[in-house]
Amino acid sequence: MSITATELKQNLSKYLSLSATEDIYITKNGKIIAKLTNPNQDRIEDMKSLFGIIPSDITMEEAREERLSKV
Repeated sequence: MSITATELKQNLSKYLSLSATEDIYITKNGKIIAKLTNPNQDRIEDMKSLFGIIPSDITMEEAREERLSKV
């Protein structure tokens, strides 16, 4: 999403909330001057990539032991 610096100033709390789920590009005079982003986005993407890899019916210790036995 792209917004102007003025729009950001007028609705800061709205854009802070939105930045948790998407990048916000701030423009001034038609040029991008900043990017508001979630610092944990990489972690979220990493966790999403793991869904389905570890079966839900085993404990973390069982998963760890299974992983070590494959090494």
